[in-house]
Amino acid sequence: MLTPEPDCILCPRLCAFRAEARQRFPDWYNAPVPAFGDRDAWLLIVGLAPGLRGANRTGRPFTGDFAGDLLFRTLKAHRLAEGDYRGESDDGLRLVGCRISNAVRCVPPGNRPTPAEVRACGRFLAAELAALSHLRVVVALGRVAHEAVLSALGAARSAFPFAHGALHIPRPQLLLADSYHCSRQNTNTKRLTEPMFDAVFRRVCADASA
Repeated sequence: MLTPEPDCILCPRLCAFRAEARQRFPDWYNAPVPAFGDRDAWLLIVGLAPGLRGANRTGRPFTGDFAGDLLFRTLKAHRLAEGDYRGESDDGLRLVGCRISNAVRCVPPGNRPTPAEVRACGRFLAAELAALSHLRVVVALGRVAHEAVLSALGAARSAFPFAHGALHIPRPQLLLADSYHCSRQNTNTKRLTEPMFDAVFRRVCADASA
């Protein structure tokens, strides 16, 4: 199974937060958010978790918040996305050779899933990775996503330490590229700049076409 059931009960804290969101925002998506993009993708981008007013509202990863503004702008610049991004799931945006998922599929309180929640949701990330028969590159946005990918692949974390811009080969013919998460906090503090983020995708696109 690639996506949890709408009323997945694996993580009690996330279940309770989801129920609260459904009461407060009944018109929002408020369910585990499925991956988005090309099923024949050579590139998978893995983020942390849905944002409360982003993917949890729209039902599409990175859609409706600041992180999505930067991510989709970057993907369009590298011809990995087509169409207009307007922050809604029905805006017509299409990914090309690319797919986006998250380490955790449900919105967590304070945008911070617990290690147990990341582990519980790992089965869905593992299924996503296994289903992408043309996958050559994974871009992990942040340390949690990086470690979730390694766990889903059955690779040792200690052998592949996270660092922005680092490239790893956790299994034959698969490149894992690291980036700081494109969150507003990271960009506001200049921990991640737009040129830094762009450089990660420029590098993996160049490697993929070599």
